[in-house]
Amino acid sequence: MKSFPFKVSPLIVGSMALVFTSLANAEEQSLTLSKAIELVQQSAVVSARQERAKAWAFKPEQVGSLPDPILSLGALSFPVDTFNRDQENMTQLQVGISQALPFPGKLGQKEASARHMANAARYDLNELKSQLVSQVQVRWWNLFYADRALEIVLKNQELLRQFIRIAETKYKVGKGLQQDVLLAQLELSKLLDSHIQWVAIRNQEQARLNALLNQVASKTIVLPQSVDEQLPALASEQTLRQQAMTARPMLAKQQQYIYSAEAEVHVAEKEYYPDFKLGVSYGLRESNPVTGLDRADLTSVTLSMSIPFGVIQDAQLGQRKAETAQAEFAYLDAQARVQAEVGVEVANYLKAKDQVSLFKQGIIPQAQQTVASMLAAYQVNKVDFLNLVRTQITLYNYETQYWKVLAQAKQSLARLDAAVGKNMHGIAHQSKEKAVNKYVENHHE
Repeated sequence: MKSFPFKVSPLIVGSMALVFTSLANAEEQSLTLSKAIELVQQSAVVSARQERAKAWAFKPEQVGSLPDPILSLGALSFPVDTFNRDQENMTQLQVGISQALPFPGKLGQKEASARHMANAARYDLNELKSQLVSQVQVRWWNLFYADRALEIVLKNQELLRQFIRIAETKYKVGKGLQQDVLLAQLELSKLLDSHIQWVAIRNQEQARLNALLNQVASKTIVLPQSVDEQLPALASEQTLRQQAMTARPMLAKQQQYIYSAEAEVHVAEKEYYPDFKLGVSYGLRESNPVTGLDRADLTSVTLSMSIPFGVIQDAQLGQRKAETAQAEFAYLDAQARVQAEVGVEVANYLKAKDQVSLFKQGIIPQAQQTVASMLAAYQVNKVDFLNLVRTQITLYNYETQYWKVLAQAKQSLARLDAAVGKNMHGIAHQSKEKAVNKYVENHHE
């Protein structure tokens, strides 16, 4: 085995180790997409919605239970001249208890209505999480695109500096033109301006992403240098639409609103029947002061009921029926919007996916070959400098456009997940029945 012809300095080894350690730490501390999704699901807005769902979960038991009984204490038939308990036969100390009894079935319908509202609050929480996950992915990919654009700008600045050096060398030996040097310097200035704009764009996207994650707007976010550039195949648009009808939390929430409104209609129908109140009391009397004989204690049982006249009940029933119709129309509107969202995002995703393939496999490799060929030709005076610079700028635009359409594809996929109500990765390998069954199982869990 041959040995190296030189010795590696310990200082160099230490410096290299420090560099690799720094890179490893930066990668470990970088905000991956999965970390961003995890953070947004722990945000204050999600916590607030969770507490709202918890609050609604306590409601059914409250409205479905009988009202608390009422304990009453009284002093009856006391003579106002002496206030003696034994003077009059009917003077007594009384203790009683009464219980309100709504018409049978009314409490059950109220409980059902509240239970559906509690379910709606839970679906609303799931919808919020889904939308936040979609939004954070969109912002994350915008930031990643800005990073790649800045990287390309810096790379092209260095290339143009090389072009300037080549043009200056040729000009000094009389084989080039001064205008070539000036042209290259102009294009470099344009790239410097582009760099300023991309820095501003990145700062804006960073602030928006920090806001979603409940972080300080100025907090520096470092993203990974590489990502999975693969774009999965989708099921048919019809399959995705059907999935959305069963899996989208927003639609499930609207259905629960309908069920709740229908239960309230049943409550309003039962308002035409009387509610009852049952009471029992016990009265203690003193002995007769004249005869010395004990007076018997007294007990009473009362049953009272309301008398519905129908005027208030008619208005209540009309209101509840109108609210049910409103909920049904809102559900139809939500269905139409979900169907439209699915169609739009499928179209956007397929378009961006095709563009990604075209840029990666066709346009960019061809442009890179063209730039390399023209640079070699320019060095032997077979191509003018203007065409060389234009070709390099075109490659720069294509490379930037590639990351843009890749980010757009990933964003459309994220929006599609939110529109359908579940992660669609690999859905093409599931039948509709299996997908629906999986949703039902998750729902019951």
